[in-house]
Amino acid sequence: MKKMELTKYEKARLVGARALQLAAGAPYLVKLAKPEVSAVKVALLELEKGVLPLHVVREGVSA
Repeated sequence: MKKMELTKYEKARLVGARALQLAAGAPYLVKLAKPEVSAVKVALLELEKGVLPLHVVREGVSA
C-alpha cells in the first residue's frame, strides 16, 4: 500500500496543532542540539522525523 503524501494545508494544520501543544508544555519527541528552539521549528522537525503524535483522517477518499 502506498503511503499518502500530506498536502500543504494538512502539514500546516498538523504543525500548528503540535506547536500549540509544545508551547503549552508538552514534551519534545525529538532530541535537540539547541534547547532554545521555537515550538514551530520543533513541530516541523517532529513531522520530518515521523514522530508527530497526530494524524490526518481523510473522509471520502478512495485509496
